[in-house]
Amino acid sequence: MANERRPDLRPARLARWREALAVQAFFLPTVLSFVLLVAVPSVLTIALSFTNFDGYSFKFHFVGLSNYRALFSDPQITASLYFTILYAVATTVIVTVIAIPLAVIVNINFAGHKLVRAVFFFTSVPSLLVLALVWTYILSPLGSGVINYLLYGLFGAGPVQWLSDNHLAQLSVIMVGVWAQAGWHSVLYLGYLQSVPGDYYDAAVVDGASVMRRFFGITLPLLAPAMTVSVVLLMISGLRVYELPLALTQGGPVYSTYTVTQNILLYGVSNGKFGEGSALSAVFLALVIAVLFAIFGVLRHRESRLFK
Repeated sequence: MANERRPDLRPARLARWREALAVQAFFLPTVLSFVLLVAVPSVLTIALSFTNFDGYSFKFHFVGLSNYRALFSDPQITASLYFTILYAVATTVIVTVIAIPLAVIVNINFAGHKLVRAVFFFTSVPSLLVLALVWTYILSPLGSGVINYLLYGLFGAGPVQWLSDNHLAQLSVIMVGVWAQAGWHSVLYLGYLQSVPGDYYDAAVVDGASVMRRFFGITLPLLAPAMTVSVVLLMISGLRVYELPLALTQGGPVYSTYTVTQNILLYGVSNGKFGEGSALSAVFLALVIAVLFAIFGVLRHRESRLFK
């Protein structure tokens, strides 16, 4: 027994090392892409936000917080921050309120249900820029606009200044954003709904639960993971919105539909104020990270409470 040889564990250890290296090599392109395309530009942007860099020459110096003070004293910047947050929150809430009941309806097997699902999904296929150009004609403040023409023909009402009034322009941009995204997110919820076992609903029917009780007691709690995904995607899309208000209203009237992304490009490219544009980008990055972490934390906490 004393002379019995122990098994050689080196081949097994070598195999585990090779497996670990293979896994790391698999993720290496993703990590490099993140570092080169996200991390490095973000760090450079934050660093340049404290300088007077104009985007062209390399003769710049440290200016402290003057770029940030200039931002928050500019009414165009504050208006764009307000409308960006308003658009993101409003579209997220309204799309969620519309998409979940819509998913429940199209989940019912009725004649032509597949066609109805395709029709709702179709609104998300064209780009927002194309949709905005179409809606520019529909919402035209002139009497020749589609909606104004219908209002005059049906009720004799004069033309409504959909894109010329500050509040109506904001409402119009939000409305088009909701119209473009509600169908896609209803399909997202539909995918989760189809994975819910029918036994839950059968048992609820046997217990005499009404349609509303089944919706709030079974459907809504089981859609919590889908809601987390949908809300995060909607907030990201809303905070970085650019082409929709630009094509609909060009940011007007009087900066009422300007967005942060428009101002970043305006300051960083058009006006040559790269330092101020970088400062706005840094503020916007901090805002996005804070909002997404808060939403993700709240929704994840809700999921954990529901599935205890």
